Amino acid sequence: MSFVIDPPKQASVAVAGTDARFPVRRIFCVGRNYAAHAVEMGKDPERDPPFFFTKPADAVVESGETVVYPPETGNFHYEAELIVAIGTGGTAITEDKALEHVWGYAVGNDLTRRDLQLQAREQGRPWDWGKAFDRSAVIGPVHPASEVGHVASGAITLSVNGETRQNSDLAKLIWSVPEIISILSHSIALAPGDLIMTGTPEGVGPLVPGDTCVVEIAGLGRIETPIAPRD
Repeated sequence: MSFVIDPPKQASVAVAGTDARFPVRRIFCVGRNYAAHAVEMGKDPERDPPFFFTKPADAVVESGETVVYPPETGNFHYEAELIVAIGTGGTAITEDKALEHVWGYAVGNDLTRRDLQLQAREQGRPWDWGKAFDRSAVIGPVHPASEVGHVASGAITLSVNGETRQNSDLAKLIWSVPEIISILSHSIALAPGDLIMTGTPEGVGPLVPGDTCVVEIAGLGRIETPIAPRD
């Protein structure tokens, strides 16, 4: 087979403790999956059905890489998140079988052009310009579930320049990891290499050039992202 242009490089993220890589196929994101965050975003904290948006696979940024303050925004936000890495695909996966499809877990940061997201929300338009821009998905090394188990609770924190901004527990997820996997798989066929960003707790806020943002999840380590001035 020949291509008329060079095919894109396979997006991937590190695997903890090895030189191996986890190939990234798609990135699914769960919106407002912590009640306190739903409130701070002006929404009802009730357990409404979850909703999803996506980021392109090549939006991935690894821990330690610098992110340049993105264009077309004056309100660039962090969002600490648990990442689920799918190792076995499937459709109509039941909750009791969902964790069998998980290869591992990682620490993530869903970078967001908040002003563009809110403008789109008010106009009833898709969130792509606020969420799916270049270098908007910071993903740490994936820890195999065979080594760390299945993550259902534990501290999730985010700091900016050493000051804590988000401090919660994974147990506060409105929709658990098995529920998220099951719901997604009833609408879209999940495949190996898919990543799921499971939502962020309360305390989201802005980043500016010169900041260093650190996200930590108990048992999964930390990721660090310096923010550079816009080109």
